[in-house]
Amino acid sequence: MSEGIDLKELKRRMDGAINAFKNDIASLRTGRASANVLDPVQVEAYGSRVPLNQVANISVPEPRMLSVSVWDKGMVGAVERGIRESNLGLNPIIDGQNLRIPLPELNEERRKSLVKVAHDYAEKAKVAIRHVRRDGMDDLKKAEKDGDIGQDLSRSQSEKVQKMTDDVILDVDRLLAEKEKEIMQV
Repeated sequence: MSEGIDLKELKRRMDGAINAFKNDIASLRTGRASANVLDPVQVEAYGSRVPLNQVANISVPEPRMLSVSVWDKGMVGAVERGIRESNLGLNPIIDGQNLRIPLPELNEERRKSLVKVAHDYAEKAKVAIRHVRRDGMDDLKKAEKDGDIGQDLSRSQSEKVQKMTDDVILDVDRLLAEKEKEIMQV
């Protein structure tokens, strides 16, 4: 008989989902321009979708302006399209091989739409965490069915996996609440 499933591995995978969520919400703009705003932008380049930072440099020349310097002149249109389609509410202005992106003032409507995006990111993180939990539970059921572990160990590890899942989802909710407060603060 073995000792069940690797709880540390499940925890590591759940932490990965939390870190991805933290990166997603860090890209949501609250007041000042930040190059992180464009982190979620994907661009159609050379037959596949790649992150914007793999085809251009992003800088912040002014507090309310981003500048994107595209390396390949032929990619300017694809970069502009990627930024427009990213649901960030940004309208780039093409200037040769550069794009200037003025950041709109955060009005009430824009703040609410950013909160909606944050909720979408949170839901995506929760789904990823639940997938990890399901994988762990499936492994436990298989190990119990194969006779590798007993029913008692399976039940106790199931409870640990569920508790770990609940704790991580609470972390996501806490981070979401903090970000929501930050976005809505005028």
